[in-house]
Amino acid sequence: MSEQPLNPSTAAAPDDDAADTAPAGPTPTGPTAAGPTATGSTATGSTAAGSTAADVTADEAAALRAASFERARRLRMEPRFPGGPAADPAGSHHERRIRSFQPRRSRVTTGQQDALERLWPKWGLDIDGQRVLDLAELFDGLPVVLEIGFGMGEATAQMAADDPGTGILAVDVHTPGQGNLLGLADKAGSTNVRVANGDAVILLREMLAPESLDGLRVYFPDPWPKARHHKRRLIQPEFLDLVAPVLRPGAVVHCATDWEPYAEQMLEVLTAHPRFENTAADGGYAPRPAFRPLTRFEGQGLDKGHVVHDLLFARV
Repeated sequence: MSEQPLNPSTAAAPDDDAADTAPAGPTPTGPTAAGPTATGSTATGSTAAGSTAADVTADEAAALRAASFERARRLRMEPRFPGGPAADPAGSHHERRIRSFQPRRSRVTTGQQDALERLWPKWGLDIDGQRVLDLAELFDGLPVVLEIGFGMGEATAQMAADDPGTGILAVDVHTPGQGNLLGLADKAGSTNVRVANGDAVILLREMLAPESLDGLRVYFPDPWPKARHHKRRLIQPEFLDLVAPVLRPGAVVHCATDWEPYAEQMLEVLTAHPRFENTAADGGYAPRPAFRPLTRFEGQGLDKGHVVHDLLFARV
């Protein structure tokens, strides 16, 4: 299942079951942490600086925690190997938002690493939130669709090869998948794929110009089946509020899922949003369009008796 980006809720309260918190740092122990042993009047009175020994201890502990957090931050910001995607390009751990994905570490194969080292400088970009992308320049003037969560990239590579006249800006956080997609596109001779690494919410909010996209694709996002995790699902009204301004009028949001309750939520949320209109004449689900390949993951779901629902809504 594809890795997905963050839920766009900007509430300051941390998630109740998986809050992002700064590293606490090592627990200070021994003479350095506790300060020198206080004796005589110094133990009961004030120091020359006007602080007690206990105050000094708390300050030192805070300094240790701050130093530990900074070391962890730098490690997250560093690429896993030179020239590749950054581990945390936008420092998004500072944003206390409920996330709709769980980053996972898995081994990068030799072929994937080779593709990243060769092609990332040319076709890859980190979502750092520091600039607005010029999509016309990035894709040599092609119309551009955004795909959020592409897994290992097989379907994305196939769509790029089948439609070379459309640029695909593909976003994910899974390094092996990023390398695999770059390798597949290169092997097929496709030059219309760009791979973006990081939080798609930051991309939508900070890095895309108004009405710059010709479509959005979200295929098989994590369904977060437990009721307490439904707040993590990507397709929410707040997410569509971010999407609508960067889509051109008539651009299509295309979602697909094999999780029936999530399909129902998608249909309800998209139908209720004033900026989107269902392209299905009956106001329900749409047939799978020919341009969306049947993926391996989808095939496994169909073998298990799952029903796949496609939703196509146009931006009005």
